Amino acid sequence: MSDEPSPITVPSGIPALEAATEAPHLSQPQVLIITGMSGAGRTRAAAVLEDLDWYVIDNLPAQMLTHLVGMLTSGPAGARAQRLAAVIDVRGREFFRDLAPVLAGLRESGVEYRILFLDASDEVLVRRFEQVRRPHPLQGQGRILDGIAEERAILADLRERADTLIDTSELNVHDLAREVRAVVASGAEDALRISIVSFGFKYGIPLDADHVVDMRFLSNPYWITELRHLTGRDAPVRDYVLGLPGAITFIDRYVDTLEPVLAGYLNEEKRYVTIAVGCTGGKHRSVAVSEAIAARLRERGHLVAVSARDLGKE
Repeated sequence: MSDEPSPITVPSGIPALEAATEAPHLSQPQVLIITGMSGAGRTRAAAVLEDLDWYVIDNLPAQMLTHLVGMLTSGPAGARAQRLAAVIDVRGREFFRDLAPVLAGLRESGVEYRILFLDASDEVLVRRFEQVRRPHPLQGQGRILDGIAEERAILADLRERADTLIDTSELNVHDLAREVRAVVASGAEDALRISIVSFGFKYGIPLDADHVVDMRFLSNPYWITELRHLTGRDAPVRDYVLGLPGAITFIDRYVDTLEPVLAGYLNEEKRYVTIAVGCTGGKHRSVAVSEAIAARLRERGHLVAVSARDLGKE
């Protein structure tokens, strides 16, 4: 064995540079506190935020908020949630009374948060509780109005300091969803997410399809020996399919027809739509046409994801 020392393979300056380099600063997540009157729509607001990919916790004890924010900011980068919504209300009973000092502690530690307060008139709240045939959380042995009055007294200070107040008395579920989206909107959240999936009819229609497009009216490349082994993602097949009589006309007119439908989905708070494009085996025509439809929708500013469900099954 040689007595020669191991060669120096790392320049001596590198460790010093590493020691002098500050660790990257972890950005604080967006924190939204959802609170307000029972029956005013807190659960619906939480569901809207979940659909927007927020990390949502319902009926969180106030003391847990500090720990939760700490976990989200100190965990591995891939596991950190950047948008946290916590529903904290009188269902927490004695724990809810700790909310004020907890919020003060967050401010002192540099964590920014917003408070969304949902309210409604006493008359509307009573009607909603009667419709679902459930007691108010603070009702006890008294009347619904007694529970509402006590809750208003407990929440008075929090209502005054809320960043956003939404009165849901005259709002339906779609109206409330629009109001909540407006509170957190950053642009992309108001976009419709379109998923286009190609498939083969012989394997069955996708169960989650909102629209089904049948491309079997086009000639099948399967019967052309040079194209049979290729797919709709390959240029020879794509050029063949899109060059068939009626193919481009169909794609353009179909996309034009979709525009008012997609706008209507947004108006009705439907944020996800699946368009299934089928042919016999899901290998040639449906794949090429689904990509072409997606390209045209993207040109019009839509968010589109494309997948080929049955590609590779043959």
